[in-house]
Amino acid sequence: MNCPDPTLHDPFHGREGPAPRALGGIETSSIARGIEATDAMLKAARVELLAGNPVCPGKYVALVGGAVAEVESAVRAGEAAAADTLVDALVIPNVHPQVLQAFSATTFPEHLAAVGVLETFSVAAAVVGGDAAVKAARVDLLEIRLARALGGKAYVLLTGEVAAVRAAVEAGAAAARKQGLLLGTTVIPAPHPDLLSRLM
Repeated sequence: MNCPDPTLHDPFHGREGPAPRALGGIETSSIARGIEATDAMLKAARVELLAGNPVCPGKYVALVGGAVAEVESAVRAGEAAAADTLVDALVIPNVHPQVLQAFSATTFPEHLAAVGVLETFSVAAAVVGGDAAVKAARVDLLEIRLARALGGKAYVLLTGEVAAVRAAVEAGAAAARKQGLLLGTTVIPAPHPDLLSRLM
């Protein structure tokens, strides 16, 4: 099945203004119910719709930003509207700025001491894991890939010194595991240059 989902890859492309203080979202197994739940989120609180898109394989993801209390209210409304189609949800107060930048994957250093990968079964788990990872250690988020041609999965790509990457991946995995949707992790010290050229 060809399912590229290009629009969700960078939900912040073309966005102007300050980054939201909190990030929230829902992921549903039904596109129709996902659209309905997104409408409920926007009507329940003063939040900005950052992304609302179908993703592989026939799911729907909505991301909103705003003040913490508003985002919490919006996500609660979205969860209620999604009902039994809810796959996952997230609320990240004080979301790390690198999380928003990692959706765009605009920077990639020529030399990386180590690369860490966090793979999840949901978009929400990847975003939560990426935020926890970058808050836990001195690492750089290279990319958070959101369900684009991944069969509904998502992954986080990060870099730094080996010890920092290991600590970040461990923290990110723990956060994603709490969501119940962690698939796997890896840390690669001194990745081969040919691999680096294919990662982004």
